[in-house]
Amino acid sequence: MSARLTQKLAVVCIWATGATTVLALLVIIGYTMYRGLPHIGWSFLTTAPKGGTSGAGGISTVIVSTLYLVGLTLLILVPLGVGAAVYLAEYAPDNRLTRFIRFGTEVLAGVPSIVFGMFGFAFLVIALHFHFSILSGALTLVCLLLPTLIRTSEEAIKAVPRSYREAALALGATKWQTTWRVTLPAAISGIATGVILCIGRAVGETAALYVTMGGTTALPTSLLSSGRTLALHVFYLATVTNNLDGAFATGVILIIVIVVANSITNWLSQRFRARMAGGT
Repeated sequence: MSARLTQKLAVVCIWATGATTVLALLVIIGYTMYRGLPHIGWSFLTTAPKGGTSGAGGISTVIVSTLYLVGLTLLILVPLGVGAAVYLAEYAPDNRLTRFIRFGTEVLAGVPSIVFGMFGFAFLVIALHFHFSILSGALTLVCLLLPTLIRTSEEAIKAVPRSYREAALALGATKWQTTWRVTLPAAISGIATGVILCIGRAVGETAALYVTMGGTTALPTSLLSSGRTLALHVFYLATVTNNLDGAFATGVILIIVIVVANSITNWLSQRFRARMAGGT
């Protein structure tokens, strides 16, 4: 087989795999929209679920619980994850301890979420008496998502050209000034990608939250209140009440929340990068 023919076949295969991925995405989102959009109305968005096994009512309290959970998770997760990534990429020596830390994060990233859920149930819900609550769910999600954010952020920081650091240090900047003013702004796009992945998984997670948040449909009044996320509500509607129309309608709202959260994260990362680069 000639080199030209091999190249054409490779290009065709690459385009085919890309088109298949996009087609699968369009089919899933399109079918969810087709089944869910006709059942979304003002009352669906502004009323609470009826609870029990009726499957009736709206999703107002579920949206509030989801926003509480994701906001609290990111508030704890992002400083911890990015801080650990900065230490591993910029300050940690290359020894057995740091290699073990990286190996540990990679292993934890592959552990099934239900294992983190059982840990959260035994340690947070029972041992620390946080009960079934948004706080227990958020801390469990932090444990679940921390390895992903650390690895993606560390790789993004490492991808910044070494010449950037050398130029800043040559001008008299300290190590921290170089990291804060030069390295992090250059790596912010990769870090934002990691945060977006974490947001998507936090919003869509069910197994770990099933045993740490409870599942009540009441409006949460504090971080120690039980709650139900959109993904958990879809699970209950589809499996307990067999209300598939409500499940697809909730799925549409779930997709919209993910798109909005990703858009806000991208906007914030661009603003932060422009500000660190000296813009307004």
